[in-house]
Amino acid sequence: MDDKGKLREEIWNLLGERGFTHRKTDYGRIPNFKGALKAANMLRDTPEWKDSRVVFSSPDQAQRKVREYALRDGKALIMASPKLKHGYLYIGPGDASGRESRASTIKGAFEIARRVQDFPTVDLVVEGSVAVDLNGGRLGKGGGYGDQEIEHLLREEAITEETPVATTVHEAQIIEKVPLEPHDKKIDMIVTPERVIRIGHT
Repeated sequence: MDDKGKLREEIWNLLGERGFTHRKTDYGRIPNFKGALKAANMLRDTPEWKDSRVVFSSPDQAQRKVREYALRDGKALIMASPKLKHGYLYIGPGDASGRESRASTIKGAFEIARRVQDFPTVDLVVEGSVAVDLNGGRLGKGGGYGDQEIEHLLREEAITEETPVATTVHEAQIIEKVPLEPHDKKIDMIVTPERVIRIGHT
């Protein structure tokens, strides 16, 4: 097992042992951490959120409330389908009126959304993470989907290098250093139930 694999196991074990997750085990998944609602509220209060009209989100359970808030706040939402098997889903402002909670789930999004053909400009990207560090390093669940999503958005010119990329995590998911490879994409904001951390990097 490589360093990233060992680190994932450490985080999954830590969260489970300390009762920081809603599941019995998060192995193989982005942790559905306790406090995800508070973290979504913290993100919702940021200027980056308030200035955004189109929000992109990973489909992870820990970011479900982020997706619901985007719809409740009248934003357009783009959600990656699980493992990108069905591309990207788009829910426009008002498309899920009265059904925001349902539409923020994977099943509900497939019922309400349409497949993205041409990407609009995305103002804020929110990814799920297994671990992060204060230099912007991000560790996903091992499939490379978060990096693929960000790379795809860049390629489609839906985002630029200046577009904020955020993640919501438990404080216990912040570690000293995430081992990075050249293709790994960095994040700009870490949002926990307690604080918002903005990262300056080149």
